[in-house]
Amino acid sequence: MRATTLVATGLTTLGCALPAPAAATTTGGGAGDGAPASTVPAAPAPIAPPADPAPAAPAPPDSPGAAGFGVAPAPVPQPTVPGTRGVIKKGVAYAPAAAPIEVQQAIWSANQLRTKPYVWGGGHASFRASGYDCSGTVSYALHGAGLLDVPMDSNDFMNWGVKGKGQWITVYTNPDHAFAIIAGLRLDTSGPGESGPRWRTAKASTRGFSARHLRYF
Repeated sequence: MRATTLVATGLTTLGCALPAPAAATTTGGGAGDGAPASTVPAAPAPIAPPADPAPAAPAPPDSPGAAGFGVAPAPVPQPTVPGTRGVIKKGVAYAPAAAPIEVQQAIWSANQLRTKPYVWGGGHASFRASGYDCSGTVSYALHGAGLLDVPMDSNDFMNWGVKGKGQWITVYTNPDHAFAIIAGLRLDTSGPGESGPRWRTAKASTRGFSARHLRYF
């Protein structure tokens, strides 16, 4: 199955299956009484010694870092757990505190979809949609992390990034379906329970899927 959608870049086939300081003055007399104004030089402000800059946290070798993808930390507190592996609590994914910010934001972004329904082709015309299909869900999470500029379908993901599993994020894809493993958590629209974008606890078979990831992640 495939959906045809007109986007800003053209017709794309998309789908799950498919200023200087002024001198200080003082004036004598009332306003308008004709008294001449006297100018008193302002006392120079004391100059504080420059503060030592705070040391920057070292980035991984050759890593673009969050700023390289236009990513900033989330403006409000988000759920985290210690360590390097995420945890699911009552359907909400808690990002590992030791993960890169991109990985954390991918998880936090996907949390926003956990009550959305499955909609074939959803999330392809725009990242904002009333429902999402499999590749639309993966696209939304990656976009929230600053790792994807435009939505992709499952066929597109077969050429995304490089082959193999990533350290933090792996997209499993074939011409019919796509899902992602992010910090050990599976983001998928299929599996036991409700349909639609959900964090799935059951282990999924990766047979017949191509594993793709981005460098550094």
